[in-house]
Amino acid sequence: MSHPPVPAQSSAAPASSAQVAPGEALRLTEAFRIFSRASEELSGAYSELQGQMVRLTEELAAANGALRQQYQEKAALTERLSLLLDALPAGVVVLDDAGSVVQLNSAASDFLDEAKVGANWAAIYGKSLMPGDTPGEFLCATRHLAVDVTPLASSGGRIVLLHDITEAHQLKIQAERNQRLAAMGEMAAQLAHQLRTPLAAALLYAGNLENTDLPAATSAAIAQKTVGRLKHIERLIQDMLLFARGEALGRERIPVAELLAELTQNVEPLVQRSGARFVVADRSGGGQLTGTRKSLVSALTSLLENALQAVEGIDAARIDLSATCAEGALLFVVQDNGRGMDSATVSRLFEPFFTTRGEGTGLGLAIARGVVRAHGGSIDVRSSPGSGAEFIVSLPCPRN
Repeated sequence: MSHPPVPAQSSAAPASSAQVAPGEALRLTEAFRIFSRASEELSGAYSELQGQMVRLTEELAAANGALRQQYQEKAALTERLSLLLDALPAGVVVLDDAGSVVQLNSAASDFLDEAKVGANWAAIYGKSLMPGDTPGEFLCATRHLAVDVTPLASSGGRIVLLHDITEAHQLKIQAERNQRLAAMGEMAAQLAHQLRTPLAAALLYAGNLENTDLPAATSAAIAQKTVGRLKHIERLIQDMLLFARGEALGRERIPVAELLAELTQNVEPLVQRSGARFVVADRSGGGQLTGTRKSLVSALTSLLENALQAVEGIDAARIDLSATCAEGALLFVVQDNGRGMDSATVSRLFEPFFTTRGEGTGLGLAIARGVVRAHGGSIDVRSSPGSGAEFIVSLPCPRN
């Protein structure tokens, strides 16, 4: 029995995947191209970042090296400044805005035992430093110190500089002594002349006393004249020695009111005898002086006696004595309405042995100026013929 023929199978196999459309292929190609370009840009950016990282690392290393060098230089500078600060002969104290010590060198520690870091400067100042006669000068134990304070605008603190001027002070005293000794040499010839006249008169009077036939009244008169001449010689010698010796400056605090009262008491008998009017005015506001009371009283008394002599024979004679504080100084003014002086006389007033009076020694005003100068002051004179005279004594005010 025959079977029906089996149909032949096709030799073509079915497709494994669907075919890609042309449009899709183009999009894929474009996306791949964009991806490739982005990859290249990222690679370039990465390479650039790596380069920047290298450069930044190098710059940072250079900056670190510069900072390290600056630190080393500043450390060396700080060390040098510290060594210099300690080597300075002057004392240096650095204060903060509250007035406390934040730094000081070894010289400052030597000068001021109380000076330590953290200490209050006001307490150190009040305990260790005594104001001297010259502004800015202080006594600290056996030392003379010049103190200078400079404010620090940036921090609000201050720098205090302490200079030891002890040697300079001693040299100043020695120089003044040498000047007085030199003046003594110049005065020797003048003194011999000054002494010769009263000595010759005293010898003449004393020779007359040898005459036993003289009446008692005459002998007494001659003896009185002899004693007067000898006293004049004695006064000359005393004034000269006082001028040559100078004054040892004391440390006494003298209220101006007390000084004026003592001067008034000293000259009151002379004023009453002369008939002049004497006016005293204290405008010092309770001021004080530092020095030797006896010497200052003597110097100002000499000025008042000079004024009394200038108003002799003047109608309505008047002498004014005033004390005034002005710019850190005490001014004593002695003014009279006497005959006055010309410029030539004024220029020679303080010369030793210069006098316009026959009985004067010519040393009173010279000694007065020496006393005032020893106290750190000065004397000025203003006068003209017929207009009286004004002596202005300027003395430093001690700091509180």
